[in-house]
Amino acid sequence: MRTYGVVGWKNAGKTGLMERLVTEITGRGLSVSTVKHAHHSFDVDHPGKDSFRHRAAGAREVLLASRNRFALMHEMRGDEEPALEALLTKLAPVDLILVEGYKRDAHPKIEAHRAETGNPLIAPDDPTIRAIASDVSLSVDRPVFDLDNTRAIANFILAEVGL
Repeated sequence: MRTYGVVGWKNAGKTGLMERLVTEITGRGLSVSTVKHAHHSFDVDHPGKDSFRHRAAGAREVLLASRNRFALMHEMRGDEEPALEALLTKLAPVDLILVEGYKRDAHPKIEAHRAETGNPLIAPDDPTIRAIASDVSLSVDRPVFDLDNTRAIANFILAEVGL
């Protein structure tokens, strides 16, 4: 499946860009799935709920389903974090998978950059970053887009992946 990433430091605008890209690309009639990497523990479940109780009792996986959606929760129980490639195999086929995070993986990416954060660009040391979406003008060796120009960024990504 075609995969493209959005990376950047904290508060660089990654999530907002991801949200706008999903809206823009699905609005063109293409199917999109997303993967979000978290550097911290997270939970989509709540104490007291049946599915939480199943997990707390020791279930390795809990599949929660309704007529509107399903969620599969897999407890790592001390195992290593799975690689992005392994996680992608769990997704149903779509036209494009957008990945937020996983900046050290080899898939092509666009870097979100906000000058106010004071963070340096990741791109100069990472050839997998094919372009930068920034709120300021930059002089770099790859394309730079206005962080808010979602249409242009989507056009670039779709051309990169051949859609």
